Amino acid sequence: MASAADNLASNLNLSKFAQATELKKRLWFTLGALIIFRLMSHVPLPGVDPRALATLYDTTRGGVLDFFNTFSGGSLERMSVIALGVMPYITASIVVQLATALSPTLSAIKKEGESGRKRLNQYTRYGTVGLTAIQGYFIAVGLEAWGATQGMSAVVEPGWTFRIAAVISLIGGTMFLMWLGEQITSRGVGNGVSLIIMAGIVSQLPMALANLFEGGRTGSMSPLLILGIIALALGLIAFICFMERAQRRVLIQYPKRQTQRGLMQAEKSHLPLKINTAGVIPPIFASSLLLMPLTLVQFSGQQVTGESATGDFIIGVTTALQHGAPLYMALYAAGIIFFCFFYTAVVFNPEETADNLKRYGGFIPGIRPGKNTADYLDYVLTRITVIGAAYLTVICLVPEYLISAAGIPFYLGGTSLLIVVNVTMDTVTQIQSHLLAHQYGDLIKKAKLKGGRAR
Repeated sequence: MASAADNLASNLNLSKFAQATELKKRLWFTLGALIIFRLMSHVPLPGVDPRALATLYDTTRGGVLDFFNTFSGGSLERMSVIALGVMPYITASIVVQLATALSPTLSAIKKEGESGRKRLNQYTRYGTVGLTAIQGYFIAVGLEAWGATQGMSAVVEPGWTFRIAAVISLIGGTMFLMWLGEQITSRGVGNGVSLIIMAGIVSQLPMALANLFEGGRTGSMSPLLILGIIALALGLIAFICFMERAQRRVLIQYPKRQTQRGLMQAEKSHLPLKINTAGVIPPIFASSLLLMPLTLVQFSGQQVTGESATGDFIIGVTTALQHGAPLYMALYAAGIIFFCFFYTAVVFNPEETADNLKRYGGFIPGIRPGKNTADYLDYVLTRITVIGAAYLTVICLVPEYLISAAGIPFYLGGTSLLIVVNVTMDTVTQIQSHLLAHQYGDLIKKAKLKGGRAR
């Protein structure tokens, strides 16, 4: 049954797209919301000098600012009112999700159904406001101190007035993006927050491609190297598509049930376990933790010298954590692997899954229900997580090596590439679902009309 539905979805006639009025409205709404997001990225914070800001930003390349600037579509570089993007909302969502798995109180709220989900969403919104306020305050203070040693200031009139205005503007911008993402999810196509992040990443892709081909025109890059970069990017995209759809299907057997004809028939099903259960969370966490010390040093506006033991230590740490450095690459890989296992253990509970199977009479052939089933699922999940962690490590380290160590201008990093490919696949799947539902609706209408005529 599932394979027949998959074949029907894959063989959809795109000519039916013109007749799917509801789908077209959703697509236009999504496009309009993303255009508003791009326009908001050019609205600057009050009291910021754009020219001094652009000069100072060039001195902090390579820190976590570049990492978050990619997700915000250049909004952080311009210090717009949506400079923080939806990252505080994502962080708050992850914190609430982790707390739900660790706290019995929040776990009980989650089991309340729709009302519990609404309460958890409200907690996430409160957390988003709090995180945005804290990050906005530190950004305002950092902007005032930024460039002090160079005799420059990105703020026209430093002080509490600027700090309060900056915090309020950033909170308003982030909450607006959160609301816009929820509107896209409910009235558009795809996950709104994910589409906003992808739009920010993709918005800088045309300029990167223009620079790439300009290098080929001026002779700074050979045509063979350009073709190699394009081929590598296509190969990584194909590899990501394959791995993101890869599953380990665990056979589930249900007891025999009597049908209307008196026959005893056993039901079989599959429990799909994704190879990459953690998604893009491990690279985001690992990158943020590694790049934070370097950014704090660069963003503090203080000149670090090697005349003291502290200065020598800070210089040594920042040098070791530069992009492409062996220590950075090793810690980056270790962080990805750690967060893969940690986040997978949080989002998938083998004991709860085993209890649900036992409650509905399902069992894995050859495995006793209960604790043995939970142990088996944990064993299978651990083995496939090893493959998923290795896959994420390769995807993230290959572009990192090309960008930093080999000096090849590979624009999309591993995390950005994962987000773009995943969001695109999910959006295309939802579009196919809408087209499939439209075709089923037409078939039902035709069947009703024929039935009415037969009478």
